[in-house]
Amino acid sequence: MAAVEDVTLTNLTNLLSQGDTLLKAFTPLSKGNISSEDRSVFSPPVDIVSTPKEYIFYVDVPGHSKSDIQVQLEDDNILVIKSSGKRKREEGEEEGCKYLKLERRSPQKIMRRFRLPEDANVSAISAKCEDGVLTVTIDKIPPAKPKTIAVAIN
Repeated sequence: MAAVEDVTLTNLTNLLSQGDTLLKAFTPLSKGNISSEDRSVFSPPVDIVSTPKEYIFYVDVPGHSKSDIQVQLEDDNILVIKSSGKRKREEGEEEGCKYLKLERRSPQKIMRRFRLPEDANVSAISAKCEDGVLTVTIDKIPPAKPKTIAVAIN
């Protein structure tokens, strides 16, 4: 029984250490890299999925319109997702009408930065925003196929 537990523990340890390498690539950059004016921004929750062909980021951005959200690439490998977080009043306000109470929290400024791994194809990035979720998809660069050279035998 102890041998089974040791093998399972070893497999789990190996799996976690492999995940750490990929996780380091996607770890948000430290707050030291953010300017003083951006320190008041909110970091929305993000899910990152790695498939055989692409990386997919799911970012919660409730209350933000897709025209306010910016997805940029800095320094060739840093993905930046941000929004100004300005609240827009409801359409159809009539003259002389005013809000009596505002309980719904207005969207905040958001910003997230991620260092992309080396196999991310930065020229193939797409983004869409539906139902308060921003989805950013980055294709992976296929691994180079090993070259085989036939050598003639004399």
